[in-house]
Amino acid sequence: MPDRPSPWPDSCQGGVSLTFDDGMQSQLDTAVPLLNEHHLSGTFYLNPRGGDVSEGETPSWRDLLTPWREVSVAGHEIGNHTVTHPCSWAFKKERGAGLEAMTLPDIEFEIREGQRRIAAIIPEQARNSFCYPCYHSHVGEGPSRQSYVPIVSRYHSAARAKGDYANFPGTADLHHLSSCPVERYSCQQMIGFIEQAITGGQWAILTFHGIHQGHLSVSDVDFRGICVYLADNRNRIHVDTVVSVAELIAEWRTTCNDR
Repeated sequence: MPDRPSPWPDSCQGGVSLTFDDGMQSQLDTAVPLLNEHHLSGTFYLNPRGGDVSEGETPSWRDLLTPWREVSVAGHEIGNHTVTHPCSWAFKKERGAGLEAMTLPDIEFEIREGQRRIAAIIPEQARNSFCYPCYHSHVGEGPSRQSYVPIVSRYHSAARAKGDYANFPGTADLHHLSSCPVERYSCQQMIGFIEQAITGGQWAILTFHGIHQGHLSVSDVDFRGICVYLADNRNRIHVDTVVSVAELIAEWRTTCNDR
């Protein structure tokens, strides 16, 4: 048996990662300051859209990413969410641009270019995780439908999808991790999801979009509440970024296999 029966350090019973999609302004204005205040690290998945200033596009992708460098310096993860956020046609009234019209080389460019742009602005960040736009991990449709999870695995050590359940550290696919979208959740509902996961020694990943912003929102009061709860329970709940927890689990799995 390994020295540790689970990957969780010290007396922690399970893990939690707080993730944020699409680089919304309320994440910079509200989420980051609250996380910093409570000494918690989050993962922010960005779409560095646009061209360069030299190409006449404003704001450029460099402009969009620049405010997030300070977020990275504060200890948060800046993750890759592709450049243009391609989603399935199922979310649209008409066919056109979307995952069903894309090929594996198309999506690989999105992944590789998104990662290149993030690295250009935040070169100090040695590694980060990926987030599937709209939680979809395929290109094509019908007989041509293909998973692009294997491509993600070439560029990232972990990737977040959706599943509304927590991840068992010994069995979860680190390149297609389950997460719970918590828009319109109360603080108590989020705590309930986390506590159920911790009871099973699992890793709960929560997905946020706006903090009191947009249609996929949680209130600033509820978000502050979950930060206070996690800070007060840090002796039994390990809170860290997606990439850090994934690497902790991968190392633990290696230890298990070596024994």
